Amino acid sequence: MESTMNSLLKLIVAGTAILFVATETASAQMAMPDACKSASSMSGDMKMPGGMQTGEMAEHQKAMMESMQKMHPAMMQGMMAKDPDVAFICGMIGHHIGAISMSEVELKYGDDEQAKSMAQKIIDAQKKEIEEMSAWVKEHAK
Repeated sequence: MESTMNSLLKLIVAGTAILFVATETASAQMAMPDACKSASSMSGDMKMPGGMQTGEMAEHQKAMMESMQKMHPAMMQGMMAKDPDVAFICGMIGHHIGAISMSEVELKYGDDEQAKSMAQKIIDAQKKEIEEMSAWVKEHAK
């Protein structure tokens, strides 16, 4: 009986997580330019991130995936603070760290000077904002 309850609980948690990811993905894609969406996501046939084998990915794609895999847990951990202001700021720190990591991938693999310039601007701005947010957290978190 206990193993059945555990299995059911795991299934409910997994289903909730999948629904959350699907909802968040749909929200994010509403604002995304069509050129940023893959053909499969535009047709509604989107695969979960693990669907593509890493051997099928280019080096820049592997590096981007690694940065995203590090960013999401940091954001989620930060957003678990009981204080909503602290949760927001801590989640944003994780988000900014991810933006810096993705920008570093662009600087390493990118060819377009304008894109690389944007990446460097993101790095500079996000580092400054992380410093400001970290100082805020030290002052306000209990």
